[in-house]
Amino acid sequence: MAIALGLTLFLLLLASLFVGVIDISWAALGSDPEALQLMAISRAPRTIAVVISGGALAVSGAIMQMLVRNRFVEPMTAGTGQGAALGILLVTLYAPAASILVKMVLASVTALASGAGFLAIVHRLPPTQPLMVALVGLIYGGIIGACVTFVAYQADLLQYVEIWMNGEFSGVLQGRYELLWVVALVAGLCYLAADQFAIVGMGRTASINLGLNYTQTMILGLLAISVVTALTVVTVGMIPFVGLVVPSIVARLSGDNLRHSLPLTAMSGAALVLASDIVGRLVRYPYEIPVGTVFGVIGAVLFLWLLYAPKRHAS
Repeated sequence: MAIALGLTLFLLLLASLFVGVIDISWAALGSDPEALQLMAISRAPRTIAVVISGGALAVSGAIMQMLVRNRFVEPMTAGTGQGAALGILLVTLYAPAASILVKMVLASVTALASGAGFLAIVHRLPPTQPLMVALVGLIYGGIIGACVTFVAYQADLLQYVEIWMNGEFSGVLQGRYELLWVVALVAGLCYLAADQFAIVGMGRTASINLGLNYTQTMILGLLAISVVTALTVVTVGMIPFVGLVVPSIVARLSGDNLRHSLPLTAMSGAALVLASDIVGRLVRYPYEIPVGTVFGVIGAVLFLWLLYAPKRHAS
């Protein structure tokens, strides 16, 4: 599975570098300085941004599913993404001249607060009804998103907020995506703590009996999710369903060993988002459809498949 994913991702990387309004060939890269400049300024940064965003969102979704102990939740549909958008909106209203670093910090704080609120609600739900967690997450995220939309409408910032609520990579250029390297670093650190997150997924009592600091691990996981979500929203906007469907599909195919499945989850998320971005560039060529819209359609189909497909027990 890892070899197949790696090969697929490599082919998609090549396709992404050479798909666009301006045609670029391998020969042109060696002889045309403008083609090489276009590759360095636009195509390569965009491809890197897509890969990091897709992989990190899939990883954060897997971590959140462990923290909540439910396969039907993810940061972008359970309030964390909407909380990050709320932070960006607050900065825009009260400190419009603030730097991107200030936006990042406040978006992370509001994402962390909204994620903590969701966890507090979920822990009061009956464990015998897992679909209630997904439903509550959608309602919770919808309420926060509605508040963001209402405030933006009152402040005549609705069109501005829509940019953050629908992820797209057409504006990614050299110098405008580098924050995503922090996202990649956080996702990599999550892999180092994969065993701890897997133990948390067994529940509070089992985690404490196994000697794990349950509260500290929960805080670290929530902090990682918040940083990944906030920086992704700040840089490219919200991309729904990545953290929902990708970890669930990988778990069905490769099992629940988080240390084994987390790299596969990252590669799968990167490949699916990259494929969606390429489709978005080709469907209405030379115009583009935002990747959030394309993946929203794909994610909805995959989510229905997860609900109705028979379970496969992997080793």
